Amino acid sequence: KLEKSAKRSGKTVWEVAEFYTNHFYNSLDKLNILRPTIVCKATDHIAEQVALVERLLKKGFAYDTPEAIYFDISKFKGYGKLFGQNLDEKRVAARDEVKTGEHKKHPEDFALWFKRVGRFADHTMHWESPWGDGFPGWHIECSAMSMKYLGETIDIHTGGEDHISVHHPNEIAQSEAATGKSFVRSWVHHAFLMVDGRKMSKSLNNFYRVEDVEEKGFDPLALRYLYLTTHYRKQLNFTWEGLEAAQSGLGNLRSLMCEVYETSHVGRQILSEEKLSKIQSFSDKFKAAVENDLAMPEALAIAWEVAKSNIPTPDKRDLISDFDRVLGLDLLQGSALSKQGRALSDSTLPAHVRNLAKQRESARKNQDWKLSDQLRNKILEAGYKIEDTPSGPKLSLTSSTARD
Repeated sequence: KLEKSAKRSGKTVWEVAEFYTNHFYNSLDKLNILRPTIVCKATDHIAEQVALVERLLKKGFAYDTPEAIYFDISKFKGYGKLFGQNLDEKRVAARDEVKTGEHKKHPEDFALWFKRVGRFADHTMHWESPWGDGFPGWHIECSAMSMKYLGETIDIHTGGEDHISVHHPNEIAQSEAATGKSFVRSWVHHAFLMVDGRKMSKSLNNFYRVEDVEEKGFDPLALRYLYLTTHYRKQLNFTWEGLEAAQSGLGNLRSLMCEVYETSHVGRQILSEEKLSKIQSFSDKFKAAVENDLAMPEALAIAWEVAKSNIPTPDKRDLISDFDRVLGLDLLQGSALSKQGRALSDSTLPAHVRNLAKQRESARKNQDWKLSDQLRNKILEAGYKIEDTPSGPKLSLTSSTARD
């Protein structure tokens, strides 16, 4: 895929990889996803991958052929039982590189190192190895890099449900064959994202980026809010109407924090045992939800409970602030911004901006989302942003306009 993209764009494979790497991390930043402490690239760890292949060969778990070094699945006891599968299922699910190879001992044996011959003779990315010029297989990089930075046994391994059939079983096999130790203690497999009831793909032209969300006038954190409403093991169906509802929900939750923001300077009270118990109960329930296989919809519901509760505002602020370290929705920052918002009836607002906002509100009531998006963009172009709150739409200056 890298080589095809490079040819289309007139760039090198390295430039294409760098472009998508930067785009990926910019998207993470917009969604309040913390960047990894260690960012490592497979192409920077060829030596570690070669060393791991040599280790498997020495232990008798791999064999050399004219086209590749293969992992011998018959030597790894229980390979066919990983994730409750059998070998017949794996034959159906196997990738192209697993199915092919005339010198394989078994159809499910997988490549640890490809030699630059035959169909791979013109492969752009290649390195020298004890077995000649070539490049790593599709699985070895993950084991080699995780072992280098996290040790031979790791606590948590994440990935999409599509990796259950081939990639993750192969990772387990090569890692445990090399070390004799358990590779992963807990697996976190997330379900696919659907778009309008269909799998998201470029061929269906339903492939969206964070920039597409922004261009339609949505806060990227509304997308994060939407994701938090469904458990990661369940499929989520993305629709623009659903995102509109998520943005409204996020705006409403932030608005509930307005009073907290405005009165959090008030001194703390001496609380009754009942209120202290209630505060501790909220904290315990949130922690229990997160620890229960990341039950984020439940955790989000508890944040709503706190926002609507009658506990003293300083304590409410502390709880929401603590919860938001996990939720990442900028709930208190949002409260500060919505505090500055002005109702549509505010006569100090420019008349044309008030008019655009009223037209948008009418479009939303008629569920004309396309017109609503167009009007939101016109409001942004005028230097204002609009937030939907329980008491109605609020307008405030964009940060750039405020600086000007």
